[in-house]
Amino acid sequence: MNILVTGAFGNIGTSTLRALAGRGHRVRCFDLPSRTNQRLATKHAVECEVVWGDIRQFEDVQRAVHNQDLVLHLAAIIPELSHTGEKSEQEPIKAHAVNVGGMRNLIEAVQRMPHPARIVFTSTLHVYGRTQHLPPPRTTACPVNPVQTYAKHKVICETLLRESGLKWAVFRVAAAIPVRLVFEKALFLIPQHNRLEFVHTRDVGYALANAVDKPNLWGMVWLIGGGSRCQLTYGCMLNQVMALIGQQPLPSSIFSKIDYSVDWLDTQASQQLLRYQQRTFDDYVSELHTILGEKLYWLRLFRPFVRQALLLRSVLP
Repeated sequence: MNILVTGAFGNIGTSTLRALAGRGHRVRCFDLPSRTNQRLATKHAVECEVVWGDIRQFEDVQRAVHNQDLVLHLAAIIPELSHTGEKSEQEPIKAHAVNVGGMRNLIEAVQRMPHPARIVFTSTLHVYGRTQHLPPPRTTACPVNPVQTYAKHKVICETLLRESGLKWAVFRVAAAIPVRLVFEKALFLIPQHNRLEFVHTRDVGYALANAVDKPNLWGMVWLIGGGSRCQLTYGCMLNQVMALIGQQPLPSSIFSKIDYSVDWLDTQASQQLLRYQQRTFDDYVSELHTILGEKLYWLRLFRPFVRQALLLRSVLP
């Protein structure tokens, strides 16, 4: 099968490329030719064709979809933790051009194909808005009520797909945190008591790779999360990472008091079809331990200074 992956060198994109490797598909990567993306592309150069371009440019998108059977549409400007440094909430006009304009370009380009490709679109659990006052979990039957610019873009894109006349599927993805240590203000945006479902980025990639040959996938919304073993509070998740680097729990007073658009998800249907849930948050922490390696010694040795650096990044005074 000819498979196009947009946003191929982002967090979920690279996991998807790894999951597709060795399955006999012809994979085409589409992304911006940034220095970081070009470096990441070298890791997949043997197995994938790379087409550089800008999803905001229709001609680039049309060139990318040529002769493809399936599009895994991952390209987006997200709220936080992107390796590009761009943030949808700080750059809403550019984010709209990429997220919504890019989807419009993709749909039109696919509609013009002699044999239109199918599209799997990665949306987000953020579309449900603030739901901590409701009993969990969120389901596909729950109404959307987006708060963030990013989530509003995703709702628009889901609607565009439904109305496109194309064969589509939507994946609303839980918190797929990059496997790296985060010392950013984003750390403090979620109140510690908030329910949050983690899903390992590798498992999301596995779900997307498993989706390509599932006849029962199409015309539906699927919730992609880590499952019951990944349903925690944000404070519980954060405290595990703090313990790894030798830190006591951070005070709840320095975190946002406004509930964030996160929750637990009902992933029974997606797991039954896609069989992707392989890793827990404990596995994430273990992997982070391995990646940090010798840096952990210094993080623990200088923990008072590390703590002060963390406190200075709080969203609250």
